[in-house]
Amino acid sequence: MEIKQVLVTGGAGYVGAVLVPILLNNGVNVKVIDWYIFGDKIFGKYDHHPGLKQIKGDIRDGKLMDRELDGTDAVIHLACISNDPSYELDRNFGKSINYDATRQLTDLAKKRGVARFIYASTSSVYGIKKEAEVTENLSLEPLTDYSKYKMLSEQYILGQQSDDFTVVVIRPATICGYSPRMRLDLTVNMLTVQALTRKKISVFGGKQYRPNIHIKDMAELYLKTLKYPKEKISGKIYNVGYQNYTILEIADMVKKVIGDPQIEIAVSPTNDNRSYRIASGKIKEELGFVPKHTVAEAIIDIKKAFRAGKIASPESDSRYYNIKKMKEILGK
Repeated sequence: MEIKQVLVTGGAGYVGAVLVPILLNNGVNVKVIDWYIFGDKIFGKYDHHPGLKQIKGDIRDGKLMDRELDGTDAVIHLACISNDPSYELDRNFGKSINYDATRQLTDLAKKRGVARFIYASTSSVYGIKKEAEVTENLSLEPLTDYSKYKMLSEQYILGQQSDDFTVVVIRPATICGYSPRMRLDLTVNMLTVQALTRKKISVFGGKQYRPNIHIKDMAELYLKTLKYPKEKISGKIYNVGYQNYTILEIADMVKKVIGDPQIEIAVSPTNDNRSYRIASGKIKEELGFVPKHTVAEAIIDIKKAFRAGKIASPESDSRYYNIKKMKEILGK
């Protein structure tokens, strides 16, 4: 069937702010459900697009979700308390959104006859692996409650797969690049802005690996998941990454791409040795999906946005940091 109406949870977030305009440009009508805690003028010229409906609401509100799922062909479920520090501020609160609300949303979507359910999980569900090729076949060993409940949500969603309810789980690498709802608590983005504002990049450890994917590639993939034949993606799990680099390698690249020899890279020891790599051969082999945009492009995009005044007060504005904004919301 043709997907005409999509519900995007968390659609005013970092990825959603890039994804929603792409969906609209491809003739897909979009409903966004989001708290809009990072601002309510996210989509620029698309804010008044006739194909866009914006709903300020909580995905834990079952009546709201049930109502907005009516007539929906597909769900792209992005909403969550994102990253470990934000989740750990209040674990019960995090679980209520990341897991309990996800289960409820899955059940409601299936009941409402939604044809396709795309879940944004995380590559951190693997934990720390010795293998250079971290494929979808390896065991899941989440290190934190954030990744644990992502894993449990995956399992629940996959258990609801049926002939009439196509589910697919995406495990993205660390996303990078400019978005109108910018995040500066992601490795590439954070190190790039440090270089631009301080002329100093702070690296803790440096040998830890981070898998990376450009935000434009991530948004394009979500669009493609609406178009792939259901027999190709039903009940499938896909890693989605492009380039695996150590944090120090990313810092070196930031300095090189920005092209300022005065930028200093300061390396300090750390007890946080979490290191992640992923292999994305399965999605290439089965779906032909190959990322096009590099980490270097993400650095260039952020540099351009910063110099154009699109990332104002990057060190003090809480909008750019999930942990700071969640502390404000929770009063911590």
